[in-house]
Amino acid sequence: MLVFLMIPIVCLCLVVYWAVKAGPKPPEPALLPAEVPTPEPRSPWRPRRARRPRPGPHGAPGRAAARARRAPQRS
Repeated sequence: MLVFLMIPIVCLCLVVYWAVKAGPKPPEPALLPAEVPTPEPRSPWRPRRARRPRPGPHGAPGRAAARARRAPQRS
């Protein structure tokens, strides 16, 4: 039984040794240089559109909570 338990440990040690021995490879150069896209020029007489406010209450309760009725005052 001890032999069967040692097999995974030995395999783990071999994998770690193989990974350390291999070391990192130098990076390959790029095949094509990267092109940076140029932004399209905006026309100066056309202003940017402002964002519209969102419709609806957003975060406000839909309706007010009902109030409890007061007991009639006795005099």
